[in-house]
Amino acid sequence: MRKIRPLIAPSILSADFTKLGEELERVKEADLIHFDVMDGHFVPNISYGLPVAEAVKRVTDIPLDVHLMVEQPERFLHSFAELKPAYITVHYEAVTHLQRTLAQIRELGVGAGLALNPHTPLTGLKYILSDLDLILIMTVNPGYGGQRFIPAMLDKIRDCRALTNGYPIKIQVDGGVSTANARQLVDAGVDILVAGSAIFSSPDPGAYMRQMRAEGD
Repeated sequence: MRKIRPLIAPSILSADFTKLGEELERVKEADLIHFDVMDGHFVPNISYGLPVAEAVKRVTDIPLDVHLMVEQPERFLHSFAELKPAYITVHYEAVTHLQRTLAQIRELGVGAGLALNPHTPLTGLKYILSDLDLILIMTVNPGYGGQRFIPAMLDKIRDCRALTNGYPIKIQVDGGVSTANARQLVDAGVDILVAGSAIFSSPDPGAYMRQMRAEGD
C-alpha cells in the first residue's frame, strides 16, 4: 500500500458561479484550484477563460492548476502564465509540436503538464518524460462534470507510474474522483486528486478534502 498524502485540487467547473468568491472560501484548504478551460471544439462544451481565472486569482492565494482543453493551446500560454499558476496542462491530442509546447511552458516559469484522454495510449510519453512536470490521466471523457470514473483507468495509472519511475513527475487524475476511490487511486500511483462535484456538493468541503487526503495514510 502506497503511503503518501495526495494533493487535492477542487475543480471550480462544479462551483456555483453566482457566488464564486464564497465557493473559493469553502475550499480554502485545497492545495490547488483546478481550472478547466473548454473551447467547444476540442471538447463538446464551453466553460470559461482568462477573465474568470483573473477573478479567481484576485480572491485566493491557492495556486491555479490550469487545464487547457482547447485546440491550439499554445495560443493561450503567455496569458495564463502571467497568473503564475503551478501548472499549465495541455492535451496530447491537441498539440502538433508537443516537445516545443512543453518547453515553452517551462520557459514561462510554469510547471509543464500533459493530459491524456482515456483512449490515448502512454507509448509516446517515453520520448518527452524529461520535459514533463505533471501527467494528467483523464478518468472520464473530458468536457462535462459529474461523470462516472472509468475503472480501466486504474491499470493505465499503474502503467504510467511505472513509466515515470526515476523522473520527478506528478501524476494527476480528473474525472469521477471521490472518497470512494481515492485510496485505490493513490495506491495505483496518483499524487494529485482533482474532484469537482464530490467536493462542491459536500456540506463541508474542508472535511471532505481532509478525508480524501487521509486515504493516503
